[in-house]
Amino acid sequence: MNPIVVIPARLASSRLPGKPLAVIAGRPMIVQVMLRALEAGIGPVAVAAGDAAIVAAVEAAGGRAVLTDPDLPSGSDRVQQALASLDPDGAFDVVVNLQGDVPTVDPAVVRASLLPLADPAIDIGTLVAPIADAAEAATASFVKTACAFAPGAAVAPALYFSRAVIPWGDGPCWHHIGIYAYRRAALARFVALPESLLERREGLEQLRALEAGMRIGCARVAHGPFGVDTPADLERARRILGGGEST
Repeated sequence: MNPIVVIPARLASSRLPGKPLAVIAGRPMIVQVMLRALEAGIGPVAVAAGDAAIVAAVEAAGGRAVLTDPDLPSGSDRVQQALASLDPDGAFDVVVNLQGDVPTVDPAVVRASLLPLADPAIDIGTLVAPIADAAEAATASFVKTACAFAPGAAVAPALYFSRAVIPWGDGPCWHHIGIYAYRRAALARFVALPESLLERREGLEQLRALEAGMRIGCARVAHGPFGVDTPADLERARRILGGGEST
């Protein structure tokens, strides 16, 4: 594999406007995410920015950013559009779509997203972590994945994603972590597909891929990063990266 990491980001946010530029430990959040991606060491890193101010912040930090159409509907679309500029000849055959609001993400977690692609039948790699308790399982914002790991296996196929508790019965429930490693052709196909029925019902775009017959593989990690969505999340990230809280 020859991967590239692309981080989609835009300033519009209903709960925390302008969050990619929020300063954490002396750097804009989008720069902190870029640094974690570089620490993963899997390939070049670029930001697919919906706003010129994000491009300026990334370039001021020595990074690479591409200005994309601010009206694109999703981060996946932003990544695909940026790739046309970053790699018009298709030299990179895998692209990792890393969310721009996870400044404390462990670089090892980013690397783990590539593990499912060791199987040539898998189109998209992603991550899951065990759900700690029934309260988390019942929380709709914790997206659950129906997957089952064979003894000793690090990767399992994703059969479904839901905001409901799945699967039924005894055994672990898995929290989906929204980091994706796409084969280049799979990303192009995915963004060209129309919104699917289950995607609309659950509000989960990964269901579009499953409904189209694409195969998603899940690598399991101990825990995922937290996304910065609120002022309280931002303060938590500042404590972690400022040395006031262990990562």
